[in-house]
Amino acid sequence: MKVLLAHFTNEANANVPNICEFDQMHLSYGDKCIEDMHIREVFEQSNIEMLPAIMATSGSSGVIAKEVFDYITAKITRVIKENINSIDGVFLEFHGASYVEEIGSGDFYLLERIRELLGPYIPIAIVCDPHGNLTKEYVESTQIIRSYRESPHTDAIESDIRVAKELIDIMQNRQNIHSIYRKLPLILGGEQSVSTDEPVLSINKYMDEMEKDPRVRSASWHVGYIRHDCPEAGCAIVVVPQTANDIEYCEQKADELAKYVWDKRHEFHYTGYTAEPDKAIEEALAFDGKPVFITDSGDNSTSGSTGANTFVLRQFLAIKDLKKKVLFASICDVKTFKQLSLLNINDICEIDLGANYDELSESVHLQVKIIASGGIKGFMMFDHNKVFAHTITVNIINTNIYIIVADNPYTLCEMHQYEEAGLNIDDYDIIIVKQGYIFPDLKAKGKLSIMSLTNGATLQNTAKLPFKLICRPMYPIDNI
Repeated sequence: MKVLLAHFTNEANANVPNICEFDQMHLSYGDKCIEDMHIREVFEQSNIEMLPAIMATSGSSGVIAKEVFDYITAKITRVIKENINSIDGVFLEFHGASYVEEIGSGDFYLLERIRELLGPYIPIAIVCDPHGNLTKEYVESTQIIRSYRESPHTDAIESDIRVAKELIDIMQNRQNIHSIYRKLPLILGGEQSVSTDEPVLSINKYMDEMEKDPRVRSASWHVGYIRHDCPEAGCAIVVVPQTANDIEYCEQKADELAKYVWDKRHEFHYTGYTAEPDKAIEEALAFDGKPVFITDSGDNSTSGSTGANTFVLRQFLAIKDLKKKVLFASICDVKTFKQLSLLNINDICEIDLGANYDELSESVHLQVKIIASGGIKGFMMFDHNKVFAHTITVNIINTNIYIIVADNPYTLCEMHQYEEAGLNIDDYDIIIVKQGYIFPDLKAKGKLSIMSLTNGATLQNTAKLPFKLICRPMYPIDNI
């Protein structure tokens, strides 16, 4: 038996000025593609031959350039055409929040092309990020869709393996089943749906119990994605029946899960401590202990923002006689990074830091000393041996402010990344990161973590986002 493999993940934020081009897309093929997808052993143990098409990921970024997506589509469809008479199943690692110039959802487009080539009955399994949007047509075109449970996504590889095993079972014991879909008039950001906190903790336990039922293959709650305005935005439920005889039963279970989530809509809240920007700094400065992490939530690069905003930096520059040692990890400015890369450690120079996309990222003229250089390697399920961004750290002369200047907005959310950047995190009292919810490594390290409710491309208050195309009424925008 043969299975087609493809990975396409991009969390595309339509609110940022940058387009995702080839230089932001990490690509692999053949054996490297199989390794990067973390499911080699699962298929080998069942003597299933793997047909890798492509591994394509850009993490989080702006909308994907059409020519980039056309290339990815062509790679996948070519492998299908070359093996059209021997493919027994398709295993896809998608995100759910891709968005492509002139097309819209890249996930929807790719699945439609795959179905056109393979017909309606070849088993297709998708494992995906919960922060993605779904439609009825998309879900019902698959035999299995299951999202990660955890946010942050500490169970991503575990989920890949689980879905691969379910696909193997269907390939070996063909069933005329499809994933069952329910839509909820509920729109949430990732910072309101952290899995270590209620009500997500209870929702996940509820789904875990559902999956113990022998008639239910899987159950998923898809939070949705709020960074592009589109008709499919909002939460969704997916339940997968074990056999064709279980479809009607799982329709009922999907209704029950949808009601369970909907009844908890008033319980969703920001996880951890949040504060308006001025209050966040006041609290950090007054706190007796270190380190304190401040997340610049409006410039959350894990949700596609540019990581270029200098707003919080300007807040700290305005503080007279700053006693505490402050590190910005990081600010993305390719122009300034290139300028600094021509110099050496301990060199002093003048820079204009800031990409000037808008007033939030306006440049600041600084005199700085270079103190370190390094790179940012992958976190969580991403390759910990691969450099995703390069860094140069500077100290603003005559201040306690230090800045990691990066050539890519890749986030620093694990301790090893600070070491690779050439820094000792224990040297700093306050660390500003380009995130929303705090990641596990930093949460464990920090004595206090504050989500600063800054403005930007990843504005956290969903009720204030200027949606036009979504279905209405939609909670909490509307009082349902």
